[in-house]
Amino acid sequence: MPSLFSRLGQRAYGHAIFLLTFTAALWGANGAASRLAVGNISPMSLVLFRWVAVFAVLGLLMRDDLKRQGAVLRANALRIFLMALAGFTGFTVFFYLSGYYTTAVNITLLQTSIPPLVLAGAALFKGLRPTPMQLVGMAVTLVGVALIATHGDLTRIRELAFNKGDLMLLAGCALYAGYTVALRDRPQMPALVFFTAMAAAACLSSLPFFAVEFALGQAYWPTLTGWLILLFVALGPSLTSQVFFMRGVELIGPGRAGLFSNLVPIFGALFAVLLLGEEFHLYHAIAMALGLGGVWLSERKA
Repeated sequence: MPSLFSRLGQRAYGHAIFLLTFTAALWGANGAASRLAVGNISPMSLVLFRWVAVFAVLGLLMRDDLKRQGAVLRANALRIFLMALAGFTGFTVFFYLSGYYTTAVNITLLQTSIPPLVLAGAALFKGLRPTPMQLVGMAVTLVGVALIATHGDLTRIRELAFNKGDLMLLAGCALYAGYTVALRDRPQMPALVFFTAMAAAACLSSLPFFAVEFALGQAYWPTLTGWLILLFVALGPSLTSQVFFMRGVELIGPGRAGLFSNLVPIFGALFAVLLLGEEFHLYHAIAMALGLGGVWLSERKA
């Protein structure tokens, strides 16, 4: 029986579509968790403590490997720090801050800018040109996401207006797209060693943001629910999803992997229905079909 589970695990770890779809589901659940966190744990506390928890676990498990890779880690310390600042810390900070200045409709729609930014970055900096099918698949999934964002009324897109919060979120999306493209040529070391170093860098880069929140008197001790949310965010969206995402980029490249980000708002809507009691409408089902269909199209002859 253990050998069966081992074979299944190895097969799953080599299947990019499964890994990236599961990653999108975890990120969608993270959106619901962030809404549940309101009043239970402050935003920058969540950003900081989740990376502290991840590093505490991985640092203990990977301590021998970290020592063996010490020379490589020191040689790439600045690059690792900048990647963590962009992909782990920067995006999340901008995401939470933008919620104070813009609407949920805008936040949902603007996150769809990540896949186009990844494809553009991969084309500009890596010479990886998107295929026609990738562009078609992206267009189909964007329609599904737009349905979620506009509650089934696409004419509401015309009512959107950019403000400071929108620009913050776009900046965060650009940071995550840059991180995704950079993953293609990450420092050569075992994936878990690299991720552990990234978690340590995320801890350090999160400290100034937490310090500002604390100085402004906006930080507070988490409630029991807050601690449970932190545990989920640390083990799921912060640990498992990032390892799976790095593996997915390894298997199929940043351009194709970035397309799966279009599934995040759709999964987020489903978890909102299941966990937050929001109503499920026909446009949710249509959006899910479009999202999955778009990813399938983008994978055709990729």
